[in-house]
Amino acid sequence: MKKICIFGAGAIGGYLACSLKNTNNKISIVARGQHRKIIEKKGLTLIKDEIKRSFHFDISENASDLGKQDYIFIGVKAQSIPLILDNLSPILDENTTIISAVNGLPWWYFHEAKTQTKLDNTHLESVDPKGKIWKTLNPNSAIGCVVYPACEILEPGIIKHTEGDRFSLGEPNGMISERLKEISSILIDSGLKAPQKKNLRDEIWIKLWGNCSFNILSALTGSTLDEIGGNPAILNLIKKMMEECKLVGEEIGIKFRVSIDDRIKGATSIQGHKPSTAQDLEAGKPLEIDPIIGSIIEIGKKLNINTYNLEQMYNLLKFKGELLGIYEKNEELEKILH
Repeated sequence: MKKICIFGAGAIGGYLACSLKNTNNKISIVARGQHRKIIEKKGLTLIKDEIKRSFHFDISENASDLGKQDYIFIGVKAQSIPLILDNLSPILDENTTIISAVNGLPWWYFHEAKTQTKLDNTHLESVDPKGKIWKTLNPNSAIGCVVYPACEILEPGIIKHTEGDRFSLGEPNGMISERLKEISSILIDSGLKAPQKKNLRDEIWIKLWGNCSFNILSALTGSTLDEIGGNPAILNLIKKMMEECKLVGEEIGIKFRVSIDDRIKGATSIQGHKPSTAQDLEAGKPLEIDPIIGSIIEIGKKLNINTYNLEQMYNLLKFKGELLGIYEKNEELEKILH
């Protein structure tokens, strides 16, 4: 039996926690606010395939109450990871594996990378200002994860799953390690799909391809994915943003094995769904835009690649977030971008 902590039981973290409850492992949650209070009192309710089930967990606001963990899934927004490091540290030891179930480029991205650029084994300011996460958690502890389920919090303590069950996993160095096999097997036992990837970075960028375009435009316009698919002008802008993302990715060795048109079809086929960035904006939650678009622009700047359309949409959404008080400037990133 393994001890597995879900640190941040938002839409994805909560769905993952409920799924893992179907295994024989010890599953705990770190959460806060009204969401934690409801889970503590009534359990965490998951609505999936029109079936409602409630699950009870060891849950705390202070991670130290839960003891050392074998695996930790980080479910907080990427920009919030530096803020939880002090709370996270007491449940880590030298054998703990950390899996960041976040959108965008992860904090460990260039660890053991072989891009043949100056970025190898360096941190990105857009996801890890001043390298604080890299220095504190140690990238050797990380396994990569690409998250595909579409979920949302209907109200504190209640999560609705819309579609998707896949959590692709991979070691930064591409090896199929024992810990990778083990956590993949655990996720599969929970009813999820958890393929083991030798080059997860390609898959990270295919997901990022959609996030850096559809997430941003959905948040700016308030549109669902299928509504965006019905607007030729917005789709044209989406294509331009995806073309720039592709240029940056290819410069660091990414292979895009699907076409832009096919990637767009996949996104716009989802009916009535707004991506997480739009959900956050409408809920007044902090925007996760630096990891999903600022990171691409940062790499582009460092490698002298034009990302004009990405920059324009990034600046618009950043400005909107600042006006609403849900985006805080990353000073280290600002130095790079300007």
